[in-house]
This record gives sequence, C-alpha cells and structure tokens, in this order.
Amino acid sequence: MELNELRAKIDEIDNRLLELFNERMELVYKIGEFKNRTATPIYRPEREVAILNRLKKSNRGRLTNQAIDALFLELFSVSRNMERPERVAFLGPEASFTHQAANIKFGATSSYLPIRTIKGVFREVNRGSAKFGVVPIENSSNGFVAETINSLINFDLKIISEVFVDIHHSLATTCSSIADIKRLYSKDIAFWQCENFLQDVGLDEVEHVLVESTAKAAKLAKEDREGGAICSAIAGKLYNLPILFENIEDQENNRTRFFIISNFDNLPSGQDKTSIIANLPNRPGSLVEFLNDFNSAKINLTKIKSHIVNGESIFFIDFDGHKDNKRVREVLDRHKESVKILGSYVKESDDI
Repeated sequence: MELNELRAKIDEIDNRLLELFNERMELVYKIGEFKNRTATPIYRPEREVAILNRLKKSNRGRLTNQAIDALFLELFSVSRNMERPERVAFLGPEASFTHQAANIKFGATSSYLPIRTIKGVFREVNRGSAKFGVVPIENSSNGFVAETINSLINFDLKIISEVFVDIHHSLATTCSSIADIKRLYSKDIAFWQCENFLQDVGLDEVEHVLVESTAKAAKLAKEDREGGAICSAIAGKLYNLPILFENIEDQENNRTRFFIISNFDNLPSGQDKTSIIANLPNRPGSLVEFLNDFNSAKINLTKIKSHIVNGESIFFIDFDGHKDNKRVREVLDRHKESVKILGSYVKESDDI
C-alpha cells in the first residue's frame, strides 16, 4: 500500500473515531444529567480502573498498557468535564510537581486552581470552591510531608486516590556557564535532593535563595541574569529558561506520592488500599495490641509511620483492603475511639 493510501486509511479511521467519541459523549451527557439530579460524584476512580483493566485484558494490538492509560485517562477527563465541570486545587504554582500529578489524574482539559499552601488546598476543597485537591504526602528521599498529615487530621475530607510521580530536577539558567551563576533559586527539599551535584560543580558555595516551589524558582531565575534554578524540565520550558543539566538529583529512584482529596467515599474496587490515623492510648502494649488485631484478621499492613502532633505521637497507617470490608470494619470498629479513617482508594503501588 502506497503512503497516500495509508494516510487516506488513517483519515477514515479518524473520522470513525470522531463519530464514536461524539456518540460516547452523548451518553456521558445523559449520565451527567442523572448524576446532577442525584448529587452522585462525577469522579469514580474504581470505575475508571475497572474500565482500564478490562481494556488491557482484551487488547490484542500494538498499544501498550501505558499507551492505553494515556489515551483513556484523557478521554475520562474530557467526559467528566462534560458531565459536570469541576475545579481541581493543587499545591502550585503551574508546572510544579503537584501540578504534574494533577494532570496525570485529571488531564489537560480540567479547570485548575493553584494554591500556595497545602492547608490552603484543603481549605478550598472544604469550602467547596474546588471539588478535588492534590497534595504531596511523602517523598522517597525526604519522608512524610508534615503539613499534609496535619491537614488530614484537622479537615474532614477523604483521600479518594493516590498517584506516584518520578521526581527529576534540572539545572536551568540564562547564564552561558556554571561559573557565571551567582544565585541559585529553588525549594529547600530540591536543594537537599541535589547536594552531591551542587558540590561537584561548585554551586554549593553560591547564594541559595529559598522559594516556595521549583516552578517559582524557574520564573525568578529567568528574570536574574546571574541566577539559576533547580527546577523540573517542564518548569524550565514554561518560562523559556535554558536547561544546562537534567536529572541532577542524588537518588535515581526519587519519587513522590500524592493524594487526591475530596468530600466523598469511594466504592470498593477489589484492589483497594485504606489509610488511617491512629492516636492510641498512652499505655504499655497499646500499639502491639492494635497491630495484633490486624494480624489476627489477616489484614496486610503496608506502611506504619509515626508522627508528632502537638507533642503527641500518632501513627499513619496504610493497609490492603476497603474500609467497608467485613474484616476491616470489625477491626476499625474495635478501635473507633482511637482511629480516624482517611479514605479507601484504588491501590496504585505498595510504596514509593
């Protein structure tokens, strides 16, 4: 088959796809009308996972699982916005790693609201100016984000999804060489994650200017003829800031886990994870007794992290299973005075 014939064939397929997309959107619009009458949540992560798993299982073509995710997650995003446009708040500004996490879940067509603090994200979702919030919870190099833990305790919102993002830092600057950089802008955690590189190239001795995000660092470095930034490649491109070096982080497997928060509970998907906060009685053996109850119920604990809040030690715990599972419910009911259920959601990974 000649090149022009192949292209003509692709054009025919594109036309059919457009018809099918529009047919799907007609059904989506009708579902949206039904959900508006019943106040049913638009975003159902467990439903999306079920669709993706079914498609991957039946796939017999050249599309990889990753390609199926990319195509259909964007389609889901367009569908959700047609059903009921809803705003997504995230720890900003634009081009931050949290913004990237938000895009993975909600796609390019969603309405985004950048917020300067994690507490602010929770506040905007709680007051209803955003339906969803996206916040970091932990990083493989630097551990838990205290402000997120504190906000999960203080706000009555639910974790409805998790997403993992590989964190790669770049050195970006308008300077022609490293020797010309007199100031380096970035977030404190980014400086820590790139210490070895900075020492190797002598940038540990220049002025380090702390800012609230790596995206803002790129913006400031663009305006400073003697400045540079540790930022993401996306932030560098957004502000037209040339990148001298990519992947300058000390650890190759540098990942951050993010939570999607909202005001509703997920239905069981069959592959769920639940997160809780446990504030146990201050007496010998209370933690052992608590953990033994999970062991007796054959519930797999995947994470236990202690955290200090107002001088008291609390525990952040992840385990396999949905909060409405009978065995899980029995254990949680036994300790209901000590436990806050943060949410049950589709499990993306065991750990970072």
